[in-house]
Amino acid sequence: MNFDAYARTAVDLVNAGLDDFEGLRTLFTEDQAWMCDEVVEKDLPVFRRAQRRLRDIFEYGTSGRDAEAVTELNALLEAFPVQPRISGHDAHDWHMHVTSRGASVSAEFLAGAVWGLSVWLCEYGSARFGICADDRCGNVYLDTSSNNCRRFCSERCATRSHVAAHRARKRAATMTLSPADAGATV
Repeated sequence: MNFDAYARTAVDLVNAGLDDFEGLRTLFTEDQAWMCDEVVEKDLPVFRRAQRRLRDIFEYGTSGRDAEAVTELNALLEAFPVQPRISGHDAHDWHMHVTSRGASVSAEFLAGAVWGLSVWLCEYGSARFGICADDRCGNVYLDTSSNNCRRFCSERCATRSHVAAHRARKRAATMTLSPADAGATV
């Protein structure tokens, strides 16, 4: 069972735009195509509430409030219990899923996301939960770096933030030059 993939569904949910039903439908990956077909309007508020609660868990983890992260994950595990099942198309493709078909899309998706994030916390600790350091972003991520040093959700955010910082330093340096020095650097 790929717990990391389930944990990443929690990240995908927190970072998703759930402004409307179509936004919710874009959350599902190719592997979850059946969810896109079966999701209904009444799932949207369930996903939105879970999104806020999962964001809280990332905030708890990044601020060292492990006990609060665990308490919230335990509450979500109770709300979205795991029901393991074997799935596949033939004897060479058997794999585990954490919930049974027939549950609502929100119950199935959220059980997997919460289970994956819970296993991640137990395996790596909540210090590996991250919130992008780019103030314009705010996306969450799971830090898979070897020394727990990741600060950004993506290379794009890291580059954008570093370029902005470089430009700010350059502006500050230009402002501190005297008028005579400024003319000499042109």
